[in-house]
Amino acid sequence: MKNKNKESRRTFLVRGGIGTIGIIALGSCVLTNPIRRVGLDMVENTVAPYIGKGTKANLWIEILQNNTIVLHSSKVEMGQGTFTGLAQIVADELDISMDQIQVIAASTDRGILDRTSTGGSFSIASLWMPLREMGATMREMLKMEASKKWNIPVAQLSTNNGVISNGSQSITYATIASEVEKWKLPKTPKLRPTNSYKFTGKPIKRVDLKQKVFGDPIFGMDAELPGMVHACVVRPEHVGASFRSADTSQAESMPGVIQIIKKETWVGVIAASISQALAAKRTIKVEWDIPKKWTEEGIRELLQVGKGNRMITQKEGKALDPEDKDVISIDFSSPIGAHAQMEPNGAVAAVEGDKATIILSTQVVGITQKQVSKALGIPLKNVNIIPTFLGGGFGRRLNTSHAVQAAIMAKEVGRPVKYFFTRKEEFQNDTFRPPTHHTLRGKLDQKGYLESLEHHYASGDVAINSVLLPGIVNSILGSDVGAMRGANIMYDAIENHRSVQWHTTLPFATSWWRSLGLLANTFAIESFVDEMCIKANKDPFEFRLSKISNKGYGKRIKGVIKRAAEISNYNDKIQNERAMGMAASIDSSSPCAHVVEVSIENKKIIVHKVLCVFDCGVAVNPDQVRAQCEGAIIMGMSGAIHEKMTLKDGQLYPTNYGPYDMALMKDVPKEIEVVLIEGADKPYPVGEPPMGPIAAAIGNAIRRLTGNRLTDLPLKIT
Repeated sequence: MKNKNKESRRTFLVRGGIGTIGIIALGSCVLTNPIRRVGLDMVENTVAPYIGKGTKANLWIEILQNNTIVLHSSKVEMGQGTFTGLAQIVADELDISMDQIQVIAASTDRGILDRTSTGGSFSIASLWMPLREMGATMREMLKMEASKKWNIPVAQLSTNNGVISNGSQSITYATIASEVEKWKLPKTPKLRPTNSYKFTGKPIKRVDLKQKVFGDPIFGMDAELPGMVHACVVRPEHVGASFRSADTSQAESMPGVIQIIKKETWVGVIAASISQALAAKRTIKVEWDIPKKWTEEGIRELLQVGKGNRMITQKEGKALDPEDKDVISIDFSSPIGAHAQMEPNGAVAAVEGDKATIILSTQVVGITQKQVSKALGIPLKNVNIIPTFLGGGFGRRLNTSHAVQAAIMAKEVGRPVKYFFTRKEEFQNDTFRPPTHHTLRGKLDQKGYLESLEHHYASGDVAINSVLLPGIVNSILGSDVGAMRGANIMYDAIENHRSVQWHTTLPFATSWWRSLGLLANTFAIESFVDEMCIKANKDPFEFRLSKISNKGYGKRIKGVIKRAAEISNYNDKIQNERAMGMAASIDSSSPCAHVVEVSIENKKIIVHKVLCVFDCGVAVNPDQVRAQCEGAIIMGMSGAIHEKMTLKDGQLYPTNYGPYDMALMKDVPKEIEVVLIEGADKPYPVGEPPMGPIAAAIGNAIRRLTGNRLTDLPLKIT
């Protein structure tokens, strides 16, 4: 681009923003624990901004000839309504109707790459200001062009529904755009006050509703290319197994087989149909090196508080003396968890010469582009990643090595290749939620309130060794910030409190899973705090509120707890064979409190009602926020009561739905009430924070029903 103030016709350029790498730079220069803990706290409570980088002009907005606006989003849609929220933000500042805007995920050929990818519940929160500024700037650019056309001051022009007027004349955005050869880029105009917005803050219907109702081909599994063939890859079934050799002689003569591709660590089968590829794959005799047949007991022995790399992630006051007779200590644990998303991983790839096109469901568009470029040895700009709608994400789409394998097979066979995991492969080769072990210690003062609280937690990899933060987190911050989510104690008015992480890399892949460490960490902390509350014979709301200050996020945390107390009519009594339980947490600056009603029938835990009080700041689309809260609660319930992966004879099990127990429609509470508090003047993350308190709230209700404290997930009545 020769002139930084001139842009191409019908496009608008937004330059990549400045990222928060200052935090990392600080950590790398001063590696003392206090500085690290400040950095860790910032990472845990800071909304990651848009950090843009592209190989071409960053073309976000198109104005079509029919006066429709197309927003090319740097974030993908995982089914949570993100595209709708982004459309609302742009429509309000650009002054168009919701019927005039479409949102699609930007391919890398558009040049829009967000280096923070899609995850962490940051999509709307991180794009709140960039999209408002973008919409406002483009509106003013269009008005400036109309001003020149009519030779009247910009101040005399108004906009509405994509039309510019001067009182006597009107012209559409599309008409103006079609007449402009060079755009002049003004300074960012003053943004409109949010209370004047027509769409933001309103329950607008979803922009992707029609596509999903009519079953349009919008997901990765729907993708097709002309002349496409199908492929599968031979994968190990044992944990830690490595490829030695393969006898493919029988597979090579199977019906429909086009080519067998042998690589150093894998074998690919390419055939005319997926059934033919799978049939041939079953005849391949592979020799695997299996150094050890792991068991669940072996993993539990490996992963314990006191073992692995130690890092103090929070420290205030004095440490507890474990030998003190007044110190109470309880251990908690959570199991391996699968993502179990509906759409298995896969990709459609085409390679022609030094150019590649990959169509897939991915949360890491830029990373996938880099991986394919490196594997094929072609320029980055020649790899076009086309992201689709995701049939479930939850962190599983952060790892896209299958895109590389699809690209390699497409290059070798000289035809487009479609390659997807089977359901069994998806379960056995997931990047799992790591199991955890926690030790909580606490001590009450003479008035029956907490004077000391410690959380020691052991976990496998979440952020460490992942594609998002390979090696950086461990070497600079000394901690796995993913495992740390929810691990620090929010009760900052407790005189002595600390959290200590014990990290171990496990023999199978573990990584990001929705809410990361939040569910397990909050379960352990809030269950223990509740137990101390019972021992002190205190009200659970007042007990918690007494130890939260008004500093930092304290006021907003107290706000959701107080509101939950007011609405729920909570009491500790068993009524109609039901008991209530409550818990609270804060994640990514969004505090949440749950109150549940639970009963037990034939040793089965039944959740009848959930009250969720949630403060995400500005709710761009309240219906979307409530739906995400409901989804997080149900997924959290599934993890709390049902889900568990284990190891049998060195293999991860189960390998399909059904044996992998998950919450079903019949398990969903009859009533989920979501109350939103806007305790801030901007949006904060929504998708994961409401998952935090649910397991602890259920466990706390069971404690009142049975008198027993359940300490292991999934919760079971024996």
